Amino acid sequence: MPNVATALKDEIRRVARKEIRATLGKTKRAVAQYRRDIANLKRLLNSQEKNVSNLRKQLAERKAEPLAEEDELAGMRFSARSIRAQRRRLGLSAADYGKLVGVSAMTVYNWETGKARPRKAQFAALVAVRGIGKREALQRLGAETEQAAGKRKSKLSRA
Repeated sequence: MPNVATALKDEIRRVARKEIRATLGKTKRAVAQYRRDIANLKRLLNSQEKNVSNLRKQLAERKAEPLAEEDELAGMRFSARSIRAQRRRLGLSAADYGKLVGVSAMTVYNWETGKARPRKAQFAALVAVRGIGKREALQRLGAETEQAAGKRKSKLSRA
């Protein structure tokens, strides 16, 4: 009988090992795949962190080096009343003030009534005109009208 009992025990062990190996094989393959996936995710995370770091540096550099024009305009605000007051202080019509700033009379009217706001370049021109007096404004307008008259004369002489 001992041989039958031993043979039975050996057979049970063999079948149990076979089942365990089959189950563990699936689990080992799954664990290996999970480890590969985790390693890929770690690589991806590291590359994304580097990208974020580079973008933050670029953003910091852009903020650190603002344009000179933006520095001048940083403390300035647009006000429709101030445009009208400035134009009246200089004693200019809307058309003349527009020529001084580089826009049309209708644009000046729209600014003064609050229907429109100047763009950055126009606002920079408005800020530049704030510091001038009547004489300088008239000189600038005189120079512009002289240039325009010179262009008209040259066109007429060509014809």
